[in-house]
Amino acid sequence: MSAHEPLNITPDRLCGIGDEAAADLAGQLAIHHELGMDAIEFRTVDGLGLHELSVGDAADLARRTIVAGLRVPVVDTPVGSWATTVAGSMDEELAVLERSARAAALVGCDRLRVMSYPNDGRPDREWRTEALRRMRLLAREAERLGVTLLHENCQGWGGRSAEHTVRMLEEVASPRLRLLFDTGNGLAYGYESLPFLRRVLPWVEHVHIKDGVRTSSGAQFTLPGEGTAEVAACVRLLEEHGYRGHYSLEPHLAHIPHLGVEGDPAALADGYRAYARRCAELLGIDTTGIHTYWEGSHHG
Repeated sequence: MSAHEPLNITPDRLCGIGDEAAADLAGQLAIHHELGMDAIEFRTVDGLGLHELSVGDAADLARRTIVAGLRVPVVDTPVGSWATTVAGSMDEELAVLERSARAAALVGCDRLRVMSYPNDGRPDREWRTEALRRMRLLAREAERLGVTLLHENCQGWGGRSAEHTVRMLEEVASPRLRLLFDTGNGLAYGYESLPFLRRVLPWVEHVHIKDGVRTSSGAQFTLPGEGTAEVAACVRLLEEHGYRGHYSLEPHLAHIPHLGVEGDPAALADGYRAYARRCAELLGIDTTGIHTYWEGSHHG
């Protein structure tokens, strides 16, 4: 596949993180259905992670998601993320993982996003030792629960660079630990997306689409293709190496959880629609016959 050939990704491979489109479940399901998607990735619903839902609420979420005709390829958990550190309670982390797995199972999902524990100020060697110990425990628990952990190139020891990620995978040495690659996370963490991806390609099982530019005040996120994250080149590389999973939208334009940024609901929804349209164009997705919002008749 040359750099000039169209990507031609099929529409069924595009999905998105629900709370990037709307806070509530009804809104999340409606917008993904409206955009012609048949999959949704759950992170929070009304500000709650799936592990925080009651048994009844989790069952209701599953029923409504199934009725909406949406599959769930991945559930994003807070395990090992910016919400904790290597000093946090590991018992609680394992409990969150178990509750997440139970809720995910209700929607037929057995892949859970995790990270590998931010530092709490300890020396690098101690951080590495404790982070890897925790990842081994998580992988062992994942085997018991029958789920696969997808480590995102984000917060934690394993997200520092491609070399850290590979070292983590080699030392944990579990088929229950694979990777979620986010095209735009390197903007915030100081590496280029394409070289990172080349190093970790064999382990990638899910992809987040994010783009932006580095500024003096940090990463500023943009529509896909308008930043410096080389989104199209990353997708091309993935396709050339046989990746056939989902490309999941994570705009970060109006909703940035780790920064506490919460967008106006209307702006959030409209921004998500615009992001989906632009991503479809970038990935060469044929939108013929997909719902009218793709045509921009209301939000163009």
